[in-house]
Amino acid sequence: MIRLRKIEPTDLPYLYRWENDASVWADGANHNPLSQQDLRTYIGSTTGDIYRDGQLRLIIEEYSEVSDQHSETMGCIDLFDLDPRNRRAAIGMYIAPEYRGKGVGREAVRLLEQYAFGFLHLRLLYAVISIHNSACTALYRSAAYTPSSPLPAWTLEGDAVLWFKEAK
Repeated sequence: MIRLRKIEPTDLPYLYRWENDASVWADGANHNPLSQQDLRTYIGSTTGDIYRDGQLRLIIEEYSEVSDQHSETMGCIDLFDLDPRNRRAAIGMYIAPEYRGKGVGREAVRLLEQYAFGFLHLRLLYAVISIHNSACTALYRSAAYTPSSPLPAWTLEGDAVLWFKEAK
């Protein structure tokens, strides 16, 4: 079972490894390495309040309901580009390579949707996915997101597609 939780200082080694994984930079906004100090500053400054920070990063972890203890840190999922007036936000996600293809991303998106639609009362979530990222395309398709708005030459690597889901 997985859960989402706020970032803690002990997550620094994971964030350092994930943010510096150049193999995924083409699919995100990061284009340079981050130092541990950069990440310490980020961890120390984030409040965990999306309305205050404009974004929210949550850690994806495996945990046991019986002991209420986590055993593995598996990745992170973000809400960003918050538009409070129109009640929408973008989703970004990183799953550590050893957990990819195991349903972790799909479950994390489901949990984030519950929070975003149910608690924050957002009405729309979206993700911009490179046409070359077949794993993310499959994930958002299986999560009942709708492809829309082709984005030609969105990145240096090529085109992307905006996938969205409205609250029910």
